[in-house]
Amino acid sequence: MKVKDAMHPGASWIDPEAPLPDIAARMQKEDIGALPVGENDKLIGMVTDRDLVVRGIGSHDDPLQLTARDVMSGPIVFCTANEDLEDAVRIMERKQIRRLPVIDEHHRMVGMLTLGDVAAKATASLAAETLRAVSAHHP
Repeated sequence: MKVKDAMHPGASWIDPEAPLPDIAARMQKEDIGALPVGENDKLIGMVTDRDLVVRGIGSHDDPLQLTARDVMSGPIVFCTANEDLEDAVRIMERKQIRRLPVIDEHHRMVGMLTLGDVAAKATASLAAETLRAVSAHHP
């Protein structure tokens, strides 16, 4: 199975200058836990709900004045739409990430592969292995 057969298609990104309250509102509205950050038609980072809390609220700065650029995770980790799902899962396991942006052959973001997608589309054994690896505590 290819990544394109399992991913959520049509992901969009946010501007690096997007304020944190706007990001949180969009995550709530769309019921998602991460938003890719793009600049000059290039994916430059990812803001997760955890980033909002740890780097936004947990910082010594006023969270109402912070932007996506201030809290985003980077460098960006991604996979390709035509990649085997198992290969993409290995990336998620190695990096212990739950969401993986998907790009096409033109380096355009075309979707997002999530742990939920893996659970729904991969074999039960691969899904279970991925969940264990991604959810393991960091060393």
